[in-house]
Amino acid sequence: MRLASGIIFLLCGSARAEVCDPAKLIGPYGFQLSGTTRISGPEKPTASLGRIVFDGKGSLSGVSSAMFTGLLLGNPVTGTYEAQPDCSISWKLQDDSGAFQNFSGVLSSDLSRIQFRQTDPGGAQRGVMQKASDGCTAADLRDKYNYTVSGSTIPMQAGGVSRTVSAKGTLDVADQSVEVDGDCTVRFDLLLRAPEGDLLPMKMRGILVNGGKEILAIETDPGAMVSGRFSFDSK
Repeated sequence: MRLASGIIFLLCGSARAEVCDPAKLIGPYGFQLSGTTRISGPEKPTASLGRIVFDGKGSLSGVSSAMFTGLLLGNPVTGTYEAQPDCSISWKLQDDSGAFQNFSGVLSSDLSRIQFRQTDPGGAQRGVMQKASDGCTAADLRDKYNYTVSGSTIPMQAGGVSRTVSAKGTLDVADQSVEVDGDCTVRFDLLLRAPEGDLLPMKMRGILVNGGKEILAIETDPGAMVSGRFSFDSK
């Protein structure tokens, strides 16, 4: 009987839920959201990028950019959020047109990362948010980042060709002249080779997160709904 009780105790202990302190959710975070959306009609691919700042008291503000139907739409945003001790979190953003968008997700126990989705009917489902610095310079960049990019492009002119984009590789910062803004936004060019051999230049915009070890990014060329994640590997 004692043995059985001990096993039950161990099983209960291993299933212990994560605990978060909502009061410590303060400061800037970079986010990326990708997938498909049906919010404005038929299902379409989309990719979003932004930076928001939590004030520790239930309010937030920042900027959000989205590639939708091949066009880059950017707006300042404000909103409110509710973070719980069980690490669940929900928030809503309002852009300068007055429209609201709603999101929910789960915090890591150290509050450095949030996996989330848009909860509006038909909203995109693949979202990640990570802690960012209050300010950044080029010195925060690592020399190289391993990356994965995926998504699709649609033609914006007659005669163009739709493409599916999926690639992995290494970004050498010295070779690509990465520009860093004070709010941790980065801009750089990425050159991919298509399956048929063509070279595909891509203009990327990203947010430097995790102390410069990662970049969350989207392609900003017209017609592109492509997202990318860039990670520093110290090995």
